[in-house]
Amino acid sequence: MNKRIGVQVSPTDNVVTVVEDAQPGDEIQYVTPEGCRQITASQAVPLGHKAALKDVRPKEKIIKYGQTIGTASRMIGQGEHVHIHNVHSAVQGGRSAS
Repeated sequence: MNKRIGVQVSPTDNVVTVVEDAQPGDEIQYVTPEGCRQITASQAVPLGHKAALKDVRPKEKIIKYGQTIGTASRMIGQGEHVHIHNVHSAVQGGRSAS
């Protein structure tokens, strides 16, 4: 298990963006106004991609940088890779794997 760094810009974000590749079992550490927090990656999360900070139910909003970027297309567990395979994009013409 390795420690990795993530970025949560807004306290409303339910995802963290990793600044280095994370592997399953790695601890992703990020800072909030309340202090340093961490989650454990349950899947590989590539550099620049997102990991869920909490469980996200289907159709629940995905919030990054304080903005809704899409909705969950299926259940996303804490620490899971959040990307087009499990998100319906809020961007017009955005991609989704489902």
